[in-house]
Amino acid sequence: MKSKNTTSTRFKYLDVISVLFVATLIISNIGSTKIIGIGPFVFDGGTILFPLAYILGDVLTEVYGFRKARRVILMGLGVLLLSSIIFTIIQYLPAASGLEDQAVAYERIAGFIPRIVGASILAYVIGEFVNAFILAKLKVKTAGKKFWLRSISSSAAGQLLDTIIFSVIAFWGTLPNKDLFTLIVTVYVLKIIFELLVLPITYAVVGYLKRAEESDVYETEFSLLR
Repeated sequence: MKSKNTTSTRFKYLDVISVLFVATLIISNIGSTKIIGIGPFVFDGGTILFPLAYILGDVLTEVYGFRKARRVILMGLGVLLLSSIIFTIIQYLPAASGLEDQAVAYERIAGFIPRIVGASILAYVIGEFVNAFILAKLKVKTAGKKFWLRSISSSAAGQLLDTIIFSVIAFWGTLPNKDLFTLIVTVYVLKIIFELLVLPITYAVVGYLKRAEESDVYETEFSLLR
């Protein structure tokens, strides 16, 4: 593993990127409980923000390396599990007298969240790890060049797995098969378009962080588990 920053110096922006990453996951999962229809396009609300998680994942892996990206991914997993447990506990606690309607409204939204979060956890773990793994491997093979190709290739693979796994688990049986297929295709295409549109910004952020953190990690030996 090669890096300009070979000491244990505290990174200035790693915590900021990590917080944004985890916040993106939580907000997206709550937003995913609503299915949006705009013309022929059908997609869950989480699609509006969730692609940012993959962009932040690319930034983490490119600047700080796969091992640190893996740590943040696992942090996100922990927060998703915690949120699922808390939402479920709240759902089954008795409502205050006179506020039963509020409890019904909560259950209609948050009652669906455990399934959404369960789907999201599996899709997120597989998709994010595949994305980070491919990006880190390609970085070594390309000697750190062609970030645009590495970023798009890794995200395309990770997002495809993420979208299929999440959509099938979260919405199977609640949507007609035709609508579910439309949802998967629409969400995947929108995610890739979003990634392409913000690629210049991603380039700028990665370049700035590499200079500011004095870090540009190349990992030649690593696995998904260590």
